[in-house]
Amino acid sequence: MTTCIALRAAVDSDSDLLFEWINDRDLVVFNAPYRPISRPEHEEWFKRIRKRPDAAFFMIEDRSAGEPVGSCQLINVHPVHRSAELQIRIGVRRSQDQGAGSEAVRQLVEFGFTQLQLHRIALHVFSTNTRAVRVYEKCGFVREGLLRQAACIDGNWVDVICMAIVRGLDD
Repeated sequence: MTTCIALRAAVDSDSDLLFEWINDRDLVVFNAPYRPISRPEHEEWFKRIRKRPDAAFFMIEDRSAGEPVGSCQLINVHPVHRSAELQIRIGVRRSQDQGAGSEAVRQLVEFGFTQLQLHRIALHVFSTNTRAVRVYEKCGFVREGLLRQAACIDGNWVDVICMAIVRGLDD
């Protein structure tokens, strides 16, 4: 079942939900080592991410429920190379495996290619996050390499898969 989602700009009232998600260990370990984030740390990040000239940060909203279910971003947007890195998190568990992530990735890639005039969008994903790997492949991302044992999650070394989509080549 595909969720009808839309990307929208983050607003001040999204901060509490994002703070909850960044402190949810089970969500974070899909793409980063977990460590608790304090409220002041979070507020500083939230302020910075919305002002960064090299980032486009969005909330993923379930239009039928009228509520945010995740966040996504293009970061390190490079104006000369016309490239960026994609990151996404579906924070509402009932929205996982419902198509929200795939649709958000598609919309974010479209935004990057059309609005930002990017040529290439890359990402890094843990090899253990098979659900995300499937989503990225479904959305046209191609595996470009493997960083062996590049991340230590809960004391275990994890391989990191490098993937990208190139405008006109993979999309």
